[in-house]
Amino acid sequence: MAKQIAVCIGYNGQITDLYQNSKVIVYQRNQNLWQKVREKTFSMGDNFDIKALREMMAELIDFLGTCKTFVGRKVTGIPYFTLEKYGCSIWEFEGNPLDFLDYILDKEEEEQRKPSVQNSISLPTPVEFFSGCYRISIKEIQENNLGVTSKQVLLPFMRQGKYYSLEIICNHVPPWLENEILLNQLERRTEVIGQNEVKIAIMKKSCTL
Repeated sequence: MAKQIAVCIGYNGQITDLYQNSKVIVYQRNQNLWQKVREKTFSMGDNFDIKALREMMAELIDFLGTCKTFVGRKVTGIPYFTLEKYGCSIWEFEGNPLDFLDYILDKEEEEQRKPSVQNSISLPTPVEFFSGCYRISIKEIQENNLGVTSKQVLLPFMRQGKYYSLEIICNHVPPWLENEILLNQLERRTEVIGQNEVKIAIMKKSCTL
């Protein structure tokens, strides 16, 4: 099947985000030309709640079908979480979508061609230093091209939720982490402890495992 890419587009024809009145257009490349294959209006209106947003995202997932690439000006919160859970790769751009579709396709095909190295390296894992309290360093995977992302290392542990607190040593705050903290109502403290070295302390608001 030819590659499809979904883009969130405003009424001015430029890439926008799902929190604006917009439409999601699925493009497909045929004979080196990108063509619209389907589109869906996405309008929250002036008043919406979390339940309504979740229902709209469920409808969007049904609309995407086999399309697993999504582009928006900014993708955060529930839209980000839902698309990621569905297995979409998420890209953020501004401007005319046709200026970026070839680039996105080339990058995704390049990523697919890379050999998997996850099984050949030892991944860092959180270490318990006190009951329910863990720490981990992801500096090495951030500073070296190991073929592993911070999300692959941290997210499985965080989603299990079997911790009171988690200290993360890194050289920068992973951009996906803020969404995870907000969605799970966690608390966070960030401290610069050295050159290119940051400590993130993530804590549950209630002491339940």
